[in-house]
Amino acid sequence: MQFLTFIGFTALVAIIAYLKTRKTEESSSDGYFLGGRSLTAGVIAGSLLLTNLSTEQIVGLNGAAYQSGLSVMVWETLAAIAMVVTAMFLLPRYLKGGLTTVPGFLAKRFDVTTKTLTSVLFLSGYVVVLLPVILYSGSLAISGMFDIPTLLGVTHTQSIWICVWGIGIIGSIYAVFGGLKAVAVSDSINAIGLLIGGILIPIFGLMMIGDGNILDGLSTLTAEHPDKFKSMGGPTDPVPFYTIFTGMMLVQLFYWGTNQQIIQRALGAKNLKEGQKGLLLASFIKILGPIIVVLPGLIAFHLFQGNLESADSAYPMLVKKVLPSAWVGFFAAVLFGAILSSFNSVLNSSVTLFGIDIYKQHINKEASEKTVVKYGKTFGVILAIAAMFIAPLIANAGSLFDYLQEINGIYSIPILTIIIVGYLTKWVPAIAAKIGLVSGCLLYILSQFILQPYFVQKAMNTAAEANITDVAELALIEAQAYPHFLDVMAILFALNVIIMLVIGKIAPRKEPFVQEYTKQVDITPWAYTKQVGIAICVIVIGVYIYFA
Repeated sequence: MQFLTFIGFTALVAIIAYLKTRKTEESSSDGYFLGGRSLTAGVIAGSLLLTNLSTEQIVGLNGAAYQSGLSVMVWETLAAIAMVVTAMFLLPRYLKGGLTTVPGFLAKRFDVTTKTLTSVLFLSGYVVVLLPVILYSGSLAISGMFDIPTLLGVTHTQSIWICVWGIGIIGSIYAVFGGLKAVAVSDSINAIGLLIGGILIPIFGLMMIGDGNILDGLSTLTAEHPDKFKSMGGPTDPVPFYTIFTGMMLVQLFYWGTNQQIIQRALGAKNLKEGQKGLLLASFIKILGPIIVVLPGLIAFHLFQGNLESADSAYPMLVKKVLPSAWVGFFAAVLFGAILSSFNSVLNSSVTLFGIDIYKQHINKEASEKTVVKYGKTFGVILAIAAMFIAPLIANAGSLFDYLQEINGIYSIPILTIIIVGYLTKWVPAIAAKIGLVSGCLLYILSQFILQPYFVQKAMNTAAEANITDVAELALIEAQAYPHFLDVMAILFALNVIIMLVIGKIAPRKEPFVQEYTKQVDITPWAYTKQVGIAICVIVIGVYIYFA
């Protein structure tokens, strides 16, 4: 019965998405890649939330909360502020230039080579990190909720492979053949179900702890685990408090303001007003994020007494334990929609980047829009297959969420740097952007994969020689052996900005950069953008202080 409910709801969403988008002109790159620039605020907000609120967030962040407590909520709360900044500063500039892709701005501001390098970085990150993480975390959730190993008589590893390929094939059909509008419509439908289902999980969990009373359950949870309810992370936590003021905000700005998979929804807005309202609506709802992606992890820690073999299995195990049996199929379908959403959005963004920034620019400059879409789809299929082969290997990567965030730093900070410098300066030349991209990537790789392991191992060897065996003390020694990866991001961001500004001073552009208004989209701002943005920031700060 659970499986039939799962299949039925999933099929219903697919049919609605098809009916809503069958008139989209797939021969038009604008219609395919940006949904015809017709997305409204509600569709943008729902699509943004579901693109982000997928299993790498739900499974990964609840796993982090299971291990470390409430301090990991900063990944959600600070996102709201980053979205406000995007709505007020970046989106007006994107739409003024009529952009289809973020790297498209870099071609105008710097040169085509800079755009191509950035597109390649995005695509590399997508295929090696983001797509495999989405597929693996989604497979972990679906396998756990339906107990696929028992159902099919296979091992856990085999069940992950089966789920990865099932999700990957269905997601590819959605994203590659439906375009952005199909993805956005299905996202909006699933977003409603996910918000409802996501809120029900902690409600049922607290009722189980409190013998039917939610407030008693919450009181028991906070009383028995006070150390888990501190919003300010300590030095050994995944996100120490001070990193909010170093690299955390930079990561959030990259993700919500420059990451193609996210910002492509806002680029498809029918006008600036709808785009800003969509971003601000999503940011306001985002404040509720910890209820869905942090609290269940804390509940799971209590119910399973911290004895789960893997922290990343906390959420699917909790769903299976607390949800009434009849509801499991529905929630699995909604969660499956969230998995597809993130997979689809990344794949659709990859198709867009390849089709416009690489195929049209370098392979076939005379290609028609229909041809660009055709070869973009072909590339998307190849990318999806590659990701499906890589995904099961992530099982050996340690904490899912930490792995995702740390590896993303290879390309996130260099790209953010050149975009920020590109918009805030007029004279910095193209060579500075290229150096910024290359140096940012190489220095981060050097830091995190060579220097960090060396210094951490050296510190642990010294501790062993001193006969230090206390677990807490060893954790502190390891944390202090090398700067946190968010600190490294902040240092490299500042260094790259300085390098680019120095180059701009020594060898400036021949002509200052001036952004032209392409008039493709009405860029009249929403009248209440500043007021609503400030209110959201005040609420976020208040929530954080309250839980501190």
